[in-house]
Amino acid sequence: MPYYGYGLDIYYLLLVLPAFALAMWAQIHVKRTYKKMDAVLNSRGLTGEQAAMRVLYHYGINNVRIERAAGRLTDHYDPRSNVIRLSGAVFSGTSVAAVGIACHEAGHAAQHAQSYAPVKVRNSILPVSNIGSMMGIPLAIAGLFMGFGMLFYIGIALFLFAIVFQLVTLPVEFNASKRALAVIDETGMLQGGEYDGAKKVLSAAAWTYVAALAVSIANLLRLLLLSNRGKRR
Repeated sequence: MPYYGYGLDIYYLLLVLPAFALAMWAQIHVKRTYKKMDAVLNSRGLTGEQAAMRVLYHYGINNVRIERAAGRLTDHYDPRSNVIRLSGAVFSGTSVAAVGIACHEAGHAAQHAQSYAPVKVRNSILPVSNIGSMMGIPLAIAGLFMGFGMLFYIGIALFLFAIVFQLVTLPVEFNASKRALAVIDETGMLQGGEYDGAKKVLSAAAWTYVAALAVSIANLLRLLLLSNRGKRR
């Protein structure tokens, strides 16, 4: 168990471990939900590529390409290249899961096309948040070890940017799913229970972002509490 010279790290047990447990559950949940809905074929026989194209057409977007990507669950929208990259199982798959995921990524393309505010905020803090996610905790821990308060607070400040990035990511992801499901419903891409299946896949995926934020906040609180306990010694 982490110690850091501050006695028994009870905060790790009370804060970080439960958050990690939530993150593990979220990963298992999304994999199970995807596997279940990947076995259900949509009645229209739409592939993920075709479904994503319908979302782009709905929003009047004609400058975004859709490409096949290597790997599994590697689906993403690249705003730098204006490309939606879908894993093979989603690109050519006709499952309810494939349609939901493909439409979600097209939802991200729609966000960029319409200058969705949270996306702009997230992009503006991306460089410093990347630094914060890599260096924030190590610097804060080093500050605790060496008793350098300034180094500790620099690490905390950097890590806060990473947390803000994760926090802003939540509305971005939820909104992309909302856009996707709205177009699926309006255009009738999925019928009956198929829509509910796609919604379950996207909801399960959203939990992974919530869990990741919970882990970061737990680590932040733990470091602050450890620092406060050290000051009282």
